[in-house]
Amino acid sequence: MSNSTPAQLVLASTSPFRHELLERLGLPFTTANPATDESARANETPQALALRLAEAKARAVSAQFPNALIIGSDQVAYLGDELFGKPGTHENAVRQLKKMSGKTVDFYTALCLVNSATGHAQTVGVPTAVTFRQLSDDVIENYLRRERPYNCAGSAKSEGQGIALIERIDGSDPNALIGLPLIALCTLLSNEGVAVV
Repeated sequence: MSNSTPAQLVLASTSPFRHELLERLGLPFTTANPATDESARANETPQALALRLAEAKARAVSAQFPNALIIGSDQVAYLGDELFGKPGTHENAVRQLKKMSGKTVDFYTALCLVNSATGHAQTVGVPTAVTFRQLSDDVIENYLRRERPYNCAGSAKSEGQGIALIERIDGSDPNALIGLPLIALCTLLSNEGVAVV
């Protein structure tokens, strides 16, 4: 990084999946817990919710890192008007997967890069359409017992055995579905003068 860009890169997330994805870029970074209320607002679209939360997460840790580029990311899964957040429990995950069985679910991953020195924020959203196979009760139970994806929006981890539940993925960045769109992130970093390669 040149002298004109912030000295530190910070991932505002405790997600091991996002951490692992960011490591792929080969840039040194720190992680911080953004401790953000993830509740949706009245009449907020899934896209607006994800974009707002991605920026809120990045800004939540900016006071701790006054000269940094801070990465915030958030993902929502939705089918029509129904949002599928992190299920939290086995029962909620079963309900989510039964509703998604045989359907195409939209996953929207929002990314925000905040320059804490200037306050400037760049945000972008990356949509991914995921078509699920017809899922039997046994398949759902077997998957949930093995993977325990209770902290993943939509209950399916495509980077693990959840890939067996999926018939098709349509999107511009395979990393977006896991939680951190690296193609978009490289562009945002470049805009701040940071070259990945």
